[in-house]
Amino acid sequence: MKKINLRTIHILIIILGILFILIPNFHTNLWFDESYSVAISNNHNFGEIWEIGGHDVHPVLYYWMLKIISLIFGNNILCYRLLSVIALAILGILGYTHIRKDFGEKTGALFSLFTFVFPLNLVYSGEIRMYTWAMLFVAIMAIYAYRIFKGKSTIKNWIIFGIFSLASAYTHYYGLMTAGVINILLFIWILKNAIKEKKFTKNLKIFIVQAIIQIILYLPWVLSLLLQVSQVSKGFWVGVKFPNTLIELFTFQFTGNLLSSIHISNWIAGIYGLIICIYIIYIICKNKKSENKISLKPARYAIITYFLVILGAIAVSIIIWRPIIYARYLLVITGLLIFAITYTMSKIGNKKLNICIIILSVIISTYLNINLSQINYDKTNQEPINYVKGNMQEGDIIIYKNDGTGFVLSANFPQYTQYFYDKQNWCVEEAYKAFGPNMTYVYNLEFLKDYEGRIWIIDMGNYELYEQTKQEYEKINLIKQVNFDTKYQTYRYNLSLVEKIS
Repeated sequence: MKKINLRTIHILIIILGILFILIPNFHTNLWFDESYSVAISNNHNFGEIWEIGGHDVHPVLYYWMLKIISLIFGNNILCYRLLSVIALAILGILGYTHIRKDFGEKTGALFSLFTFVFPLNLVYSGEIRMYTWAMLFVAIMAIYAYRIFKGKSTIKNWIIFGIFSLASAYTHYYGLMTAGVINILLFIWILKNAIKEKKFTKNLKIFIVQAIIQIILYLPWVLSLLLQVSQVSKGFWVGVKFPNTLIELFTFQFTGNLLSSIHISNWIAGIYGLIICIYIIYIICKNKKSENKISLKPARYAIITYFLVILGAIAVSIIIWRPIIYARYLLVITGLLIFAITYTMSKIGNKKLNICIIILSVIISTYLNINLSQINYDKTNQEPINYVKGNMQEGDIIIYKNDGTGFVLSANFPQYTQYFYDKQNWCVEEAYKAFGPNMTYVYNLEFLKDYEGRIWIIDMGNYELYEQTKQEYEKINLIKQVNFDTKYQTYRYNLSLVEKIS
C-alpha cells in the first residue's frame, strides 16, 4: 500500500512539476545568446548550420533540433522555448522511469522533485539554448553507464549508452568532457575486471567496439573543434574570466544568477546552498559512525564525475591558456549533482529534516518563479520590438555594435539589411553568418560613405554608436531618438532613427 501511495505522489510531483516550470516560459523575449540560436536555426539549412557552427563556441546538435522545430512550426520563438522545457520535463520523468527502478521509490521521487524545484533548473528551463538538453543527455548516459557497471551489460544498454555519450558530446563541450570522464571510468572498471579474470572479457570487447564507433562518429566534428580553439579563441567569448571567487560558482548552482540577471538574492541562495551541503555532510558523517552503515556508492560516483568534469575544464583552460570554466556551463552536469543530493537524502536522511529541506526548496523556487514570471511577462520587454515594427519603412537599414540589443533586433527583423559593426574586434565573422545573408559584418563605418536613406542605429545604455556616426558623417539628420528599459536581462535599448543625405 505504501508503494502505491508513493508512486501516486511521484506521478503528482511530475505533473505539478511540469506545470510549475511551464509558468514563466510562455513569452517571446530574447537576449543575446538566444538570438544566436534563433538566427542560425531560422536562416540556414542543416549543412550550413554545421559549417557555421564550426566557428561558434558550441557543437551543433541542439541547433539541428531547433531547425527541425522551425521546419515544423516556422520561426516560432515560443516553440523554440518550449523545446527546452520539454528536456527538463523528460529529466524529471526519468525519476519515475529509471531512477525509481534502479535506486528505489524515494530516490526517484526526490530526484523528480528537485529537478523541477532546483532554482538553477527553473531559471534556465525555457532558455533557447542547449543546456537542458545537454543535462538530459548526460543524465541518460550516466544512468546506462551505471546499469552496465551493475552487471546489466546488454546490447540494448550499450547502444543507449553509446548514443547518449555521442549526443552529449555533440550538444556541449562540457557534455564532451563528461562523456570522456564516464567512458574512462567505465573502461578502468572493465579493464580491472579483465585483468582480474586474466582474459579478454565480453565487456571489454563491447566497450572497445562502441568506443571506436563513438570516435569515428565524432571525428567529423574534431576538425571543427580544432578550428574553434585556433580561431574562436580570439573572439569575444573568451573574455569571460575565471570567477573571482568560488562563491560565484557555488551560488550560481542555487540561484541561476549570472552577471546582471538576478532572480533571487545571492545571500538567500548562498544560505540555501550551505544548508543543503551542511545537511548532506552531517548525514554522511552520521552514517559512517552507524553500526548499520549504508553504501552511498551511486552518489559518490555521481559527485566524483561532477568534480572531475570541473577539474577537466580547469586543466583544459590551463593547457590552451583560455578560460572555459564558466558558471553557466555547470548546467550540463547539474543532473549529477541533483542525483547525488537526492540519493543521499533518500538513503540516510532524517525524515523530518528531509521534509524541512523539501519545504525550503519549494518555498525558494516558488519565490523565484514569481520573480521570474514578473520579469518574463513584463510589458516593457516587447516595447522596443513593437516600436521598431511600428516605425520601420521599406529600405531602412539597421546598424549595431557589440551589444546584445542589436542582435535581438537582428533576430526579430532578419528581412531588413543590417550591419554589425565589430568595434571591439571580436573576430567572429564566420560564426556570425548565423544571422543570415542580410547581416553584413563590418569593422568600420566606411560603408555609409555613399549611402543615402534612413538608418536605425541601435545602442545599449548610451548613444555611443549614434554619436560616432554623427561625428564621421555630418550630413546626418536625427528623426527620432528613444530608449527603452526592459526587465528581461535588464537590457536597455537606445534607438536612434536618422537619415543620411547627400
